[in-house]
Amino acid sequence: MTVIDFAAFIGRLATSSGDTILPFFRTSLTIDNKKAGRDFDPVTEADRAGEAVMRRLIKGSFPQHGIVGEEFGNEREDADYVWVLDPIDGTKSFIAGFPVWGTLIALLHKGSPVYGMMHQPYIGERFSGDNGAASYKGPSGERKLTVRRCASLREATLFTTSPLLMNDTDRATFERVQAEARLTRFGGDCYAYCMLAAGQLDLVIETELKPYDVAALIPIITGAGGIITTWDGQPAQNGGRIVAAGDKRVHEAAMKILNG
Repeated sequence: MTVIDFAAFIGRLATSSGDTILPFFRTSLTIDNKKAGRDFDPVTEADRAGEAVMRRLIKGSFPQHGIVGEEFGNEREDADYVWVLDPIDGTKSFIAGFPVWGTLIALLHKGSPVYGMMHQPYIGERFSGDNGAASYKGPSGERKLTVRRCASLREATLFTTSPLLMNDTDRATFERVQAEARLTRFGGDCYAYCMLAAGQLDLVIETELKPYDVAALIPIITGAGGIITTWDGQPAQNGGRIVAAGDKRVHEAAMKILNG
């Protein structure tokens, strides 16, 4: 299979998952909590149904491939090719009726993300990348994605989903970066990373991400000319504490504070 063939298949995964998930959006859903106590990590029937349909398609077309998914665990994760799936990244926005969520689909080859897509079926947008290039397809047409130049943190727009998701130490460190940025906004989940690739913002900082939260976004950001690593400068595909920037100067400035 060529990269082009994989891209076409990923398009099928996106269409099938979107067709499955959309009927649940802005309806009365039963919401389960994955965590006990006061912590809230919601999952819905839409999450499970969206991942299930993608798994069926992958197993039918590439039975030798591995699958890592948020809802149904890991299979053959030591295979040369592994699919990493998050049917609804941004479930909290999904259950609140806000369209800042997306389906994340990544293809790993020997442990490295080689293709990724974020699909938002309600708006009808797809962001995709293969590390060498990234593209957008949506209501406004199709175009290449390119990050924007930003010389310093003082000129940067910074995003994180929520500082409340960070532990006390990481939150205090994040706030030191926030104090230097021109503008800080909260929310977005996967959308923030795609807007970085599209040149709409400059920096995203998160903590405690899982592989399925970030793997699909790496080829998009890298393909658009950006940089994404862990806080200590390691590859980001295993998740953890993540920093993504459109301009290497902003990434370096943020890293100095994050590791100061």
